[in-house]
Amino acid sequence: MAESFQPAARLPRHLHDAHPPAENTAVPSPSFANRETVMGEWFPFIVGMFPDVRPDAQGGTEADVAAGTRGGIVSQVQDSWKAVVWCGEEFSGALELAGDAIESNDVVIQDAWAAAKLPGPGNEAVVVALPAGRSERLGRDRGPIDGLAQAVGRAWQRLEQQRQDSWRLWQVTTMLREAVAWQRMDDDEELLSAIARCSCEVVRCQRATIFLWDKRRSRLIGRPAIGVPGGVLEVEDDAGIVGEVLQSGAPKWWSAGGIDADRVNRRIDESQNFQTRSLLAVPMWDARGQVIGVFEAINAVAGPHRLETFDSDDVWALTELSHHAAAAIQAQRTRQQLTRTRDRLVETAAAAHPLIGEHPAIREVRENASKLAPTDLSVLVLGRNGTGKEVLAQHIHYQSSRRNGPFIAVNCAALVESLLESELFGHEKGAFTDASSTRVGKFELASGGTFFLDEVGDLSPGGQAKLLRVLEEKTVIRVGGSQPIPVDVRVIAATNQPLDEMIREKRFREDLFFRLNVVSLTLPPLSRRGEDVLLLAEHFLQHFCSQIGRSVPRLDDRARQALLEHPWPGNIRELRNTIERVCYLAPAPVLSASHLMLSGLDDSSDRRTTGTVDSTTVAANRSPVLADATRDFQIRHIQTTIQQCSGNMTHAASTLGLHRSNLYRKMRQLGMPNAGEDDAPELSEPRND
Repeated sequence: MAESFQPAARLPRHLHDAHPPAENTAVPSPSFANRETVMGEWFPFIVGMFPDVRPDAQGGTEADVAAGTRGGIVSQVQDSWKAVVWCGEEFSGALELAGDAIESNDVVIQDAWAAAKLPGPGNEAVVVALPAGRSERLGRDRGPIDGLAQAVGRAWQRLEQQRQDSWRLWQVTTMLREAVAWQRMDDDEELLSAIARCSCEVVRCQRATIFLWDKRRSRLIGRPAIGVPGGVLEVEDDAGIVGEVLQSGAPKWWSAGGIDADRVNRRIDESQNFQTRSLLAVPMWDARGQVIGVFEAINAVAGPHRLETFDSDDVWALTELSHHAAAAIQAQRTRQQLTRTRDRLVETAAAAHPLIGEHPAIREVRENASKLAPTDLSVLVLGRNGTGKEVLAQHIHYQSSRRNGPFIAVNCAALVESLLESELFGHEKGAFTDASSTRVGKFELASGGTFFLDEVGDLSPGGQAKLLRVLEEKTVIRVGGSQPIPVDVRVIAATNQPLDEMIREKRFREDLFFRLNVVSLTLPPLSRRGEDVLLLAEHFLQHFCSQIGRSVPRLDDRARQALLEHPWPGNIRELRNTIERVCYLAPAPVLSASHLMLSGLDDSSDRRTTGTVDSTTVAANRSPVLADATRDFQIRHIQTTIQQCSGNMTHAASTLGLHRSNLYRKMRQLGMPNAGEDDAPELSEPRND
């Protein structure tokens, strides 16, 4: 008859489907699937499926059978017997009858009651009242009682499995949810405390401590340590149970009352007024398979199905939790190390480009830049070539909240019209003939940081229109693509061109000018900065001497005076090149004026010989029209620079802050002689004819 038991055919659906949770509902709590309560509902239905055991009921309905059923399940709980499930009126002899059945491992019938051990390793028995007049017959044929025990045992085991599965599901879900939160924690104490709290819930214990291994000191550092001054507990890495786990790499657990009571350090209990009754410790492994510490749980909390000791399920749970904890700790250490490295690199980069100078104009620029740095306002930097416009842009970047982001600089004068859009906005694979792969544009690379547009006045009209669209919409579309890509950049532009004049001549878009010129900063030429020349010279001396490993030379009075009197047409760039040349070519510990090799230091006759126009001549020939005066100045400035560079066009272009081809183009625009193609030979090159 036991073989015909099919509870799903008659039990209510809400019982045999174990209440499956609806989709996207919260995770069930650990009290989900109380098997005693559910079994109390199931028991009358199971008894009713066996006619020889089924109670006689007047109505004969399932409700009448359930009302007339007496019996239940008796189980050994710790050191005593208890009726964990019971239906109907109590029976005082149930515990003794169940004990006899379990001891004999056979059906026991006494008066109108029968008992049989449930299948399985546990000490559990079913006890049921028999219908009147059937005790003698069931004493001869005990098959129905055995069948009932088998049926009740299957249902009891099924409910226990559901209880374990629901508890395991809750444990795993809790671990994963907490592990996600741990990845967002940057503070050591917060992370370790969160891990300890989670372990107390998942493993059901009173306390938990994470011991991290300090190999250098051969110590285990335990945190959080409740009741210990400072919240940190230090022990030797070979002491106690945690030391055994660290050395063996295997889990260990302990309970009070055994022969190994001395394995626990009672001095710690005494100092904390605490009593350790049970302890479980598992090793913590990193991603490379190396032990980094020990995870310890103390004092298992007793429950309906558990004593105050840890078991194999707890070992599994704490081991799984230790994997997540070790990953979170290692990830936090990596983040902290990367953050320190990033901050160090940022500080190094910021220190490598200081805005040096004590001239009132420079101090004002520096103060205004510091005020602008915390904002995201667009800045337009004005100044001649070589005055340090990019250094000022970097100064703003490294003082802003974007300092940890990228600083991307683009020279607009060097952008070819045909490749401008690809360079700034990127392109998709196959967008044009040579687009063999997708390329990210400069705007995307600068997202989260600062985008520096140098020589923006030399941008072509088409490039100006495309740049304006990106600045207004804050999105870019790659060449060959259709998906707008948001970009978060702060734009700093710089130019040496007179943009207001270019706007009047329709060579620069007025709307783009107002978009860039939210705030403008003007850098003065070096010749107007007084003794800042000496400060910059000392800075460059220290920089280049440090690079080549030589002691820093000293400038004598004549050298200092020569630096102050030189006009510096190439501004800071020219000064930097001069000092770099001196550091390599002048090994003397004291530098004189001759070591500087500055041009334009001879008398007026020499200057006339080199073609330099004096101030009187300039004043006499100066045109009253501003545009003509600007053009004349540019011509004279280029001629002077070329002469100072002995006709070397590459050197002259570098001094002027231009590419060689751009210098030739500028000379053609000004109608200057010798403005040939950019592949023309240098004026200083010897002729071979």
